[in-house]
Amino acid sequence: MSADAIPHYTSPNMTDLSALAGEVFELHLGGKLSIVPQTPLRDRHDLSLAYTPGVADVCRAIAADESLVDTYTGRANTVAVVSDGTAVLGLGNIGPRAAMPVMEGKALLFKHFADVDAVPLCLDTTDVDALVEMVAALAPTFGGINLEDISAPRCFEVERRLQERLDLPVFHDDQHGTAIVTLASLKNAAVVVGKELERLRVVVSGAGAAGVAVAAILRRAGVADVVVCDSRGVIGPHRDDLPDHKRRIAATTNPRRIEGDLAAALVDADAFVGVSGGQVPESAIARMAGDAMIFALANPDPEVHPDVAARHAAVVATGRSDYPNQINNVLAFPGVFRGALDVGARRITEAMKLAAADAIASCVAEPTAGEIVPSVFDDSVVKAVTEAVAATARREGVARR
Repeated sequence: MSADAIPHYTSPNMTDLSALAGEVFELHLGGKLSIVPQTPLRDRHDLSLAYTPGVADVCRAIAADESLVDTYTGRANTVAVVSDGTAVLGLGNIGPRAAMPVMEGKALLFKHFADVDAVPLCLDTTDVDALVEMVAALAPTFGGINLEDISAPRCFEVERRLQERLDLPVFHDDQHGTAIVTLASLKNAAVVVGKELERLRVVVSGAGAAGVAVAAILRRAGVADVVVCDSRGVIGPHRDDLPDHKRRIAATTNPRRIEGDLAAALVDADAFVGVSGGQVPESAIARMAGDAMIFALANPDPEVHPDVAARHAAVVATGRSDYPNQINNVLAFPGVFRGALDVGARRITEAMKLAAADAIASCVAEPTAGEIVPSVFDDSVVKAVTEAVAATARREGVARR
């Protein structure tokens, strides 16, 4: 079938991309991945080595010493990209089949940037118990698990239970990839505006997967004054409508006990991090502190349009590739997994995430308002993150080698 003959849907929000629709569908025709053998199969001798009878010797060796699986199979360099399709991009709960193009894309990025083999696994269940059991049952095939596009708050429990159960890295990228790159960018932005990271007043809009992780990593990095808002306003002890994950936020953020809506939280704030979608009125960001930093990361429609943000902020970042300072998870996850896999890490620790953020920030030698974060095509990024994560894993005692 030719690309012109492929039926496709154009959403009302895709008007600027309509000219690219044909090219997009053509690129995805037949999928974005294939399996390529690493060993030759030229004759009967090759067959006897790669399959029967030779393979039986390798199987016996692994059965006697299971650690050999990482030496004599591709497991040590293979990651599962797992989703249930409930929180895909900005599209929401579109199901496991519609999630496949994103998971294939994630696998493509793993291979291109870090030479990690990744397998997309879209599971046809939204039950937490079933997701955990399925992934745990598949774990012997993989050196790491990248959870992707699983809706909050279920994603927190899925990740926690798998981390407790499996002796390998489990990493929910919507949480931690976003958090790592946001911290790296905020570190450099603070340098640009001449403010100390630890003394910043930061407002996070959104208490889903990304918002929870961003707030947590900022606190671990030393930012004392973090305020998180959801659709009902500021999260704090004054709220009696909070589920468990938001009660944990209330216990560790909002030290000044602010109450009210997002606009109230933004008064005299140094930084805004938007990870929720929706729109923030210009009147609200106009009340931020001087030399403010606005990270409006919703994609494709930022919470604050970059042109509007630039009228009130010294540094502006988005999740889009057509504006400066794109906060993109691809700066983090390839190197995080590459580093973890290289040393056979049993898990990804909080210190490893902080090390990854420091490494990304260091790839911009002299930050400016137009460059607080490196390009995703900067070859130094994966190398820096890999080395930092691997070294920290060894220091933390979670590396096998």
